Amino acid sequence: MNLSNLKPAEGATKTRKRIGRGPGSGRGGTSTRGHKGAKSRSGYSRKTGFEGGQMPLQRRLPKFGFNPLNRVEYKAINIETLQVLADSLKIEKISPEVLVNAGLISRKHLVKILGRGTLSAKLEVEAHAFSKSAEQAITSAGGTAVKL
Repeated sequence: MNLSNLKPAEGATKTRKRIGRGPGSGRGGTSTRGHKGAKSRSGYSRKTGFEGGQMPLQRRLPKFGFNPLNRVEYKAINIETLQVLADSLKIEKISPEVLVNAGLISRKHLVKILGRGTLSAKLEVEAHAFSKSAEQAITSAGGTAVKL
């Protein structure tokens, strides 16, 4: 070992240069912020979508569409899914609680039964809404469709 091999211990030196600590530090004066302008001031935070005063993209594009205030959103479940549930769980009554336990919906969802697939099991189905084809398929299989 000689003087050319010496180096400071691990963690003894800092690699980051501290800014705003006077002109002798090499990062004094404007403290790497440049001269004037909003970005040089304290408290500056760039707003989302700000384009330097140019009209932002979200204001240049036209508005479109319509979102009704009182829209009721349903979670759609097809009768083929009900048939699979009836076969696997061997049940005759399907309610939202059964669908929650099966992991198909969460408690807050409203359920609408749709008519895709075929239904052979005689089921009593409780749901918030039914399509005409689903209601017809359930009644033709000998079951009942109960609206909650």
